[in-house]
Amino acid sequence: MEKIFFALPNNEVLTQSLVEKCFAELGKVMIRQFPDGETYIRIESDVQHKQVFLVCTLDYPDAKIVPLYYLAQTAKELGAQSVHLIAPYLAYMRQDKRFERGEGITSAYFAKLLSLFLDSLLTLDPHLHRRNTLSEIYSIPTTTIHTDAVVSKWIFENVDQPILIGPDAESTQWVAEVAHYNNLPFLILEKTRRGDENVEITVPNVDKYLAHTPVLADDIISTASTMIATIGHLKKLGMCKPVCIGIHGIFADNAYANLSAAGAEAIITCNTIPHQSNIIKIDDLIASAVNRIKI
Repeated sequence: MEKIFFALPNNEVLTQSLVEKCFAELGKVMIRQFPDGETYIRIESDVQHKQVFLVCTLDYPDAKIVPLYYLAQTAKELGAQSVHLIAPYLAYMRQDKRFERGEGITSAYFAKLLSLFLDSLLTLDPHLHRRNTLSEIYSIPTTTIHTDAVVSKWIFENVDQPILIGPDAESTQWVAEVAHYNNLPFLILEKTRRGDENVEITVPNVDKYLAHTPVLADDIISTASTMIATIGHLKKLGMCKPVCIGIHGIFADNAYANLSAAGAEAIITCNTIPHQSNIIKIDDLIASAVNRIKI
């Protein structure tokens, strides 16, 4: 079945790479706003009887969901065999329970919304907390790609005597998997969050690792408050400047500059969200998964 890829705004580089790796067609689409803010969509390529892949990483998702919906619906009405979303970063995974009375469980609502107009979803390392798989909230087929092997490979090849440090208990499984591939040592911090940007960190005994290069690893770098707090503690312990690695680099507000100023030796992310820190490429992982989709 023929494949055709469409890049939503700011996803052009990854989309072009996937087109080449999947021997597929690059679709042409016009997406713009009317003066009143409404979205205009026009598909200029033939999508009839083809697998349509929409490439749209979902950081800052609220402005992206309407164009994504309109593009998917237009493709289906023009005769697409199926419409699939490649979202390297998947939003709305944080609020997976009602923490306070009256709150919305938005991870479930967002999953229901995407499931209404897509035939499948492909993403990388979604931020799962109290859920085991995406299938618990998504009613369409989902493909979850894990980056632990490529992240581990990059650390092994580029960092001298690394010691992986996870920010909290929730990171244990992911950090342990990254460490496992190349038999790297790791530690997990104890974190108490007092607010969105107020985090208390407890660092385990690191005396035996003082000659190592700390690698602060997390799936998402948003405000970077946890990493910044950790760097401060590592400085007091006399450790080397750390390498900070995240799968998804959101870098809200001035997070990137603040993290750099705090004393990070390097800031490295996967190219799931376009950013100057994108060093670890996930294009091959996505292309391989795309070629297995038969719907």
